Amino acid sequence: MKRSFIREILEHTNSNTISFAGGLPDEKLFPLEGIRDCANSVLQSAKVLQYAKSSGLESLRELIAQSYTKRGFKTSPEEILITSGSQQALDVILRSIKSKNITVEAPSYLGAMNLFTLNGIKTEAVELKKNGIELNSFKQSVANTKLAYLIPDFQNPTGISYSQECRDMVAETIKKHNAILVEDAPYSELYFEKFIPSISSKIPNSSYHLGSFSKTLAPALRVGWIRASRELLKPLLAYKEVMDLHTNMLSQEIISCFLSKPKLYDEHLQSIRNSYKSKMEFFTQELDKKIPEFKYIKPKGGMFVYVKTDIDVYKLLDRAMQNGVVFVPGGEFYGDSENRSEIRFNYTNSTQEQISKGISLIANALQEL
Repeated sequence: MKRSFIREILEHTNSNTISFAGGLPDEKLFPLEGIRDCANSVLQSAKVLQYAKSSGLESLRELIAQSYTKRGFKTSPEEILITSGSQQALDVILRSIKSKNITVEAPSYLGAMNLFTLNGIKTEAVELKKNGIELNSFKQSVANTKLAYLIPDFQNPTGISYSQECRDMVAETIKKHNAILVEDAPYSELYFEKFIPSISSKIPNSSYHLGSFSKTLAPALRVGWIRASRELLKPLLAYKEVMDLHTNMLSQEIISCFLSKPKLYDEHLQSIRNSYKSKMEFFTQELDKKIPEFKYIKPKGGMFVYVKTDIDVYKLLDRAMQNGVVFVPGGEFYGDSENRSEIRFNYTNSTQEQISKGISLIANALQEL
């Protein structure tokens, strides 16, 4: 099986490389003090180091369920399954459903594309427009596959967010064809303007809504979850038990402790939004100034700027790597590398100085070509 292009790039970088490649959060924003305090608190008891339920820590499931309910998506703890990151969440679902085909966006998240391949599932790609997935093609595809995987909130890799109209039509299509939606939402809390209700909230009995603490707290905790009806969750437990028995109990206890302090978590989330919005504004300003031929849709949240151009970006990447800066060609998110004129930039894990220098180095590489 082919390795992740992004992981390979990261292995070929060093401390002097400016990386716009991986979807890394800004580690300076990790709530280190709060996590440390919670770790000290929960480690007062040896029980946190014991085996646990496969479904997840009850207090954590309750807190996640409450956050859904507060936003109008009524949810009980029994409708939450804790997983080892949202990557495992998707894997568990795919193994349980045993589908042969799935409707996806083009382009789509590379990690998901690899999971489809691993599970022997053929993808039917539908073009992503500036307001969401192209609806006519989506309707035709879902009528055939009965299963869709979408990232409506600040999509990876494009940064696009679905309009309300598009979300409504997707929900109607899923209901009409008695299909299932897997809605991946790791970036939903990273909005710059306002929170957008999920598609799953309109079709709670026909959807899996995936969440993660990797982008809001820390990736190393490796804790995600699935929100779905009890009927949809029930068959997943057997697969979860086989994979790892249960998600890291210590991480679950630490996160539960952190979330039990809502003011602390809310302030932390707002600090992330403010910082990422500022970085995005600076990144796009630098692009406009130094490489005006790069075209993009300005994101309203998330971690990525997606550029379209008329050059071979793989050749540009080779030259840029020699100059000390890396990014990911858009072709990697299509399941093949035929698309050679798009780029995904991550802006969240770089300082303003690194952003300015990195874009200058790419501009120089462009001139050298």
